Amino acid sequence: MHHYSHHINNHHIDPQKASLMRWATYASVSVAFVLIIIKFYAWIVTDSVSLLSSLIDSSLDMIVSLINMMAIRYSLMPPDKEHRFGHSGAEDISALSQAAFIAGSALFIIFNAAQRFLDPQLTEKSTLGIIVMVFSIFATAALIIFQKYVVKRTKSTAVSADSLHYVGDLGMNLSVIIALILSSKFGWKYADPIFALGIAFYILYGAWEIGKMAFDKLMDKEFGEDERQKIKDLIRDHPGALGIHDLKTRYSGVKPFIQFHLELNGKQQLYEAHEIADSLEKKLLEMFPGGEVVIHEDPVYPVVDDGE
Repeated sequence: MHHYSHHINNHHIDPQKASLMRWATYASVSVAFVLIIIKFYAWIVTDSVSLLSSLIDSSLDMIVSLINMMAIRYSLMPPDKEHRFGHSGAEDISALSQAAFIAGSALFIIFNAAQRFLDPQLTEKSTLGIIVMVFSIFATAALIIFQKYVVKRTKSTAVSADSLHYVGDLGMNLSVIIALILSSKFGWKYADPIFALGIAFYILYGAWEIGKMAFDKLMDKEFGEDERQKIKDLIRDHPGALGIHDLKTRYSGVKPFIQFHLELNGKQQLYEAHEIADSLEKKLLEMFPGGEVVIHEDPVYPVVDDGE
């Protein structure tokens, strides 16, 4: 028995998707910068710890969005002699660092809220704070809508992570408005620190979700079972393919990697086997655009129709 291998590479990311990913980072940095300026002014005027927690979160948004922007620029670079699989893993490293920053901001908010529990104060001049937070809600919502569109088109881990903590910001901004109203209009001294704590724990949950997603990709976690089954079904239903085994899959950033052993009739010519593998490659890349596929062709005697 003999065997041969068929290697298929598609290193280049769709330029349109690359452009969308870049614009998502520019939008994220711009929105964060504007919100930092207006929240800082509102916090100075109102002395609200909930508003301070929102300001801190926006400041960290700015930092992680800048990291994100640099990571995505690096991840979109073509392969070179030292990185023959490309640079897409930079996205996952960026997402993991975002999780650490976000968790740190949550702990800082908890510390400030605890201090305010010991020394509760009523919030002054809440109208300005409410106006600022309403503006923040609209600006953040517009950014999230754009980010969701980009994630849908590109499946970018880094943009998805960025979007996740901005979704948390929406809830945070709304809770700050409620805290300001309860504190200034109804005289409830503990509203401010209670809502700040709620915000902090929500941020911690978001950090866990982002970190887990990035860690799974960095550890080469397999595709979900649904995606793996689709690959198997596509191969088994393909004319000339007799079976599949040793299917291995992973994501690096937005780039999917697929490799497997393809069982073929050992009596057919090399050219025919190559045509079958070529045809399968095209169909798999339609299912997973921008991916890289490696097919190892195994001859079988006699013809069988079972596998993994």
